Amino acid sequence: MPTTKRPKGPTRSAPAKAKPEQSDPPVAIYPGSFDPITNGHIDIIRRALRVFPRVTVAVAYNPNKDAAMFTPAERVDMIRQALADVGDRIVADSFTGLLVDYAERIGAQVLIRGLRAVSDFEYEFQMTMMNRHLKPKIETVFMMAGEQYFYTSSRLVKEVATFGGDVRNLVPEFVMDRFAERIARKAREKKKA
Repeated sequence: MPTTKRPKGPTRSAPAKAKPEQSDPPVAIYPGSFDPITNGHIDIIRRALRVFPRVTVAVAYNPNKDAAMFTPAERVDMIRQALADVGDRIVADSFTGLLVDYAERIGAQVLIRGLRAVSDFEYEFQMTMMNRHLKPKIETVFMMAGEQYFYTSSRLVKEVATFGGDVRNLVPEFVMDRFAERIARKAREKKKA
């Protein structure tokens, strides 16, 4: 077997490969009115948790224009109740003002948006372009609604529930209880007026 001579002096080894930098996983926000949270919202949030280790569900409201059925605090509470089983992987919060400013304040790099139809995409595309114009480092990730929730929206659910329609399969059960309570209170207020 032939032998090879080693050169005299120090030997050089291949340079060590640089380890990829370990960074914190991106912070993701799923914003919306959530007035109220629906099973469609919950589906998107649970699927987002397969991609992101933690998601902030952010209730957007305008204190000067908000004609919501539920207050921001009630909506945050409903989100927490609906997703109690995921523990601290969900943060429920509310904000006013520009979404990208809120995202920057909490250190978020990703916005999650749910899409139901082509018409949603047109609106969301415009919002994404404006958000990118305002804060280029914040990305938007679109997630398609599950087929059983394609037609579900908070606005439609609220409207149907207000007129006594059955929305039990579209919202968590405790939301139905809150609807009944709110509708009864509005009826009492109307009688007094």
